[in-house]
Amino acid sequence: MRIARFTTGEDPRYAIVDGEPGSEELVVLTGDPMFVPGQPTGERIPLDSDEVRLLAPVIPRSKAVCLGRNYAEHAKEMGNAIPDSEMPILFLKPNTAVVGPDDPIVVPAYSQDVQIEAELAIIIGRICKEVAPENAEQYIYGYTCANDVTARDLQRQENQWFRAKAFDSSLPLGPWIETDLAHDDVRITARVNGDTTQDASTQDMLVDVMNAVAAVSEVTTLLPGDVILTGTPAGVTTVDHGDVVEVEIEDLGVLRNPVIRR
Repeated sequence: MRIARFTTGEDPRYAIVDGEPGSEELVVLTGDPMFVPGQPTGERIPLDSDEVRLLAPVIPRSKAVCLGRNYAEHAKEMGNAIPDSEMPILFLKPNTAVVGPDDPIVVPAYSQDVQIEAELAIIIGRICKEVAPENAEQYIYGYTCANDVTARDLQRQENQWFRAKAFDSSLPLGPWIETDLAHDDVRITARVNGDTTQDASTQDMLVDVMNAVAAVSEVTTLLPGDVILTGTPAGVTTVDHGDVVEVEIEDLGVLRNPVIRR
């Protein structure tokens, strides 16, 4: 099931995305279905209506936790050692970094090398602490596309990644949450201006989805609405003003964002 967060000019609402690609409708729901089971209101809105604007499907209630260098080929292209899968690299992004589909990625003035990183994102649905990998599935609400936008020049210069990873608009999410996804082997791709830059499978992850949830929950309590980013494959690419970036995950959807430099 696909759950979208959207607006028609008023407060954000939630809906089930129903129908085949190109003819989808939003089946509007009462409330936020992540917290209270939503019931259809009877209203149906064409997804391609000029009134509809898709929003980020979730704003992390407390944090987005990211796995670094979780694909071996990406670690190699960055000139880094492959991390120990028993102790993955973890870092945080604030919820103020989140933007939705078609929102601009704003290049920070302090960076001359901003790169995109296509990722599968896990949405947590229940309070989660110190769970075993075999039990992690029950804490997952669903999945969405993510882009871990990174000021690579700052990341190279500083040991801490806050300036490189946490700036406003550095975490596009969308277009919706897919609650049922064969996450162990789906293709994840990125395109810049229509040209493919990343193309891999989630089966290439060093730490898979269930072990990622377990590893993060060992460190910190995960709350409903928190997000885990599972790392990016090789092919990270520099973008700048005027570029259009797409992140696509098989059986989930496409997240599209323009890039601007003010």
